[in-house]
Amino acid sequence: MFEFVRKHTKLFQLVLVLLIFPSFIFFGIQGYSSFMDGGATTVAKVDGKAITRAEFDQAYQRQVERMRRQLPGVDIKLFDNAASRQQTLDALVNERLLLAAAYHENLLVGDERLRRIFHDDPQFAALRNPDGTVNQTLLQAQGMTSEAFVAQLRQELAMQQVLRGVAATGFASAAEANVALDALFQRRSIAFQRFDAKTYRAKIVPTDADIDAYYKAHEAEFRAPEQATIDYVVLDLDTVKKGITVSETDLRKYYDENLSRYTAPEERHARHILIAVDSGASADARGKAKAKAEALLEQLRKSPASFTELAKKNSDDTGSAPQGGDLGWSARGALASKALEDAVFALKKPGEIGPLVSSEFGYHVVQLEGMRGGEVKPFDAVRAAIVDEVTRQLATKRWAEAAEQFTNTVYEQPDSLQPAIDKLKLDKRSATVTRQPAPGATGALASAKLLDAVFGNENVRNKKNNTDAIEVGANQLAAAHVRQYLPTRTLPLAEVRERVRERVIATRAAELARKDGEAQLAQLKSAGGELPDKATVSRQQRHDLPPQAIDAVLRADAGKLPAWLGVDLGDQGYLAARIDAVLPREATADDAAARQQYAQAWSNAETRAYLDALKLRYKTDVRNAEIATPAASAPAR
Repeated sequence: MFEFVRKHTKLFQLVLVLLIFPSFIFFGIQGYSSFMDGGATTVAKVDGKAITRAEFDQAYQRQVERMRRQLPGVDIKLFDNAASRQQTLDALVNERLLLAAAYHENLLVGDERLRRIFHDDPQFAALRNPDGTVNQTLLQAQGMTSEAFVAQLRQELAMQQVLRGVAATGFASAAEANVALDALFQRRSIAFQRFDAKTYRAKIVPTDADIDAYYKAHEAEFRAPEQATIDYVVLDLDTVKKGITVSETDLRKYYDENLSRYTAPEERHARHILIAVDSGASADARGKAKAKAEALLEQLRKSPASFTELAKKNSDDTGSAPQGGDLGWSARGALASKALEDAVFALKKPGEIGPLVSSEFGYHVVQLEGMRGGEVKPFDAVRAAIVDEVTRQLATKRWAEAAEQFTNTVYEQPDSLQPAIDKLKLDKRSATVTRQPAPGATGALASAKLLDAVFGNENVRNKKNNTDAIEVGANQLAAAHVRQYLPTRTLPLAEVRERVRERVIATRAAELARKDGEAQLAQLKSAGGELPDKATVSRQQRHDLPPQAIDAVLRADAGKLPAWLGVDLGDQGYLAARIDAVLPREATADDAAARQQYAQAWSNAETRAYLDALKLRYKTDVRNAEIATPAASAPAR
C-alpha cells in the first residue's frame, strides 16, 4: 500500500498543492511594515498593504523560471493560463497574510536563533564558509547581499512560526482514516475478457483508397510544426571569465586576506557540571550554589577522572548530565552561554579543568576533553579554487558592462551575430528548433523566451534580423539569427504513407475488437454464461489491466451484483467485465503510513481554513479581474 501511496502522492497531497502553493519564493526581503507599492494597479490588499500588478508580474515570472528549471523540456506556455496566474496571486496573498500575522503577533526571530539555524541546518551548508561565515560569492551570484539574506531568512522563519501551530497539529481519527482508505483501496472481484486490437490486425489489409481517404480525413495528424534553422550565441559568466587573468601576486593577496576561510573551524569537546541558580535569586541562594560548585571543583582538581560520575550525580543540566556532562564537539557560537563558551575555549589541553564559571544559568565546572581544527590549508592546495572564485567575482562585476555591449551589438547590427562574436569572443552555435523546446533541450535552446523571439517576430523570422538579447537564465543572455524558416505544413502522403497505413490498421483493428466485445457482452447479459478470466483488482493490484479499465471497474455502480460493464480501451481494444463482489481493503504493514498521509491532508485543510480566517482578520481584498490577462509584452522591433 505504501508503494502505491508513494507513487500516487497527488491523491493525498492535492489539498497541499491547491491550498498552499509553494511559499517563501515570491517576496523580496522587505519587512512587513516596509512594503511599498510597485505599480499603479492593485491586484489585492492585505491588512491595508497593496499587492501591485508589478509585484504580481515579477512573482509570476519567477514561478515560470522555476518551472523551466525543474522541467527543462516542458512547454512553459502550458502554465500561462488563468489557473496558474490565480495560483500565483493566491500564494502572494497567503504569504502577505502570514507576514501580517507574524508582525501583529510579534513572532520575532532573534539573532541567536538565526545564527544557530544557519550554522546547524544542512540546507545552508553550501552557503557556509569553513569558518561559519556567509559565502559572499554565492550570495552575489544570486544577486543578494548578506544583509538581504539575513532579512529574508528572518522573514521566512517568522512566517513558519505562524503556520507551525496549525500545520503540525492536524488530527484525523482512526475511524475517519479507515473510511477514506477503504474507499481508496477497495477491491473488486471481477470476471473479464479482453478483446485485444492487436489480435485483429492480421485481418486488416488497407487498400490505397483506404490510405488516401484516411490521410485526407486526418491531415492534422500529419502536419509538421514550423521550424527554423538558427545560429545563436550565449553570453554568460563563464564566457566573461575566459577574458580575465589574475596575477599570482593578487591571488596570494586574496589568500592572505581571506585566511580564515581556509582555516578549519576550531572546535572543543568539553564536559561541564551545572549548579543551577536563577540570575534573580537571592544572594543567599546564589552563595549556596556557588559554594556547592566550588566544593565540586576542589574535589575534581584532586580527582579529575571522577568528572563523569560527579556530573551524573550533581549536574542540573538535564540534557548533558546523563552523559556525564558531555557537551560534545562545539565551535564558536554553538554553546548556549557565551561565558561557558569563553571558558571552554580558554582551556589549552585535554583533561584540564578550568576555574569556576558564572553564567545566566548558574555556576559551571568545566573540563576539556579534546581539541581539533584550526589548521590552515596551504596556498597551493586552494589555488585553483581561489582562481575560480576571484575570476567569478571579477566577472560578476564586469557582467553589466558585457551584457550592455552584447545587447547593443545584436540590436544595432541586426544583419549578423558576427560583430557580437568578434567583440565578446563568443562561440557561434547552430540548431534546428521549433516553437516548443525539444525534449531534453538544455541551456538557451530550452528557453521558451528565446524561441518566442525567433518565431514570434516577423522581422526575425522572415527578414532574418537578429533577435534581441534574451535572458535565458541567471547572468545568461542569448541571441539568435534565423538562417532558414519553414512554416507549419502538411507533409505529403508519399512521405508519411507508412504512418497513415499504420493508423488505418490500428483504428480498424480497434473497431473490430470493440464490435466483438460489445456483442459478447450483450449475449452474456441476456443469455448468461461465463467470462474466461477472473481477478481481484484494486488501485494497487491491476493484474496487467490498463488504467482506464481499472478506473471503470472501480467507478461502476456495485449496488446490485453481479454488475456488467464494457470498457472501450481505444487503440488497445475492448474489455467486457462482470463485477461479482466488493471486498474491503487489505490491511498491511503500510497502513500506518497511509493513515499518516491522510492526516497530513487534514492538516493541509486546516491550514487552508486558518488562512481563510486570517483573510477576515486582516481584511483581505483580492481583485482577480486585474490578473485575468498576461502582462503586456514589449512591442516587436
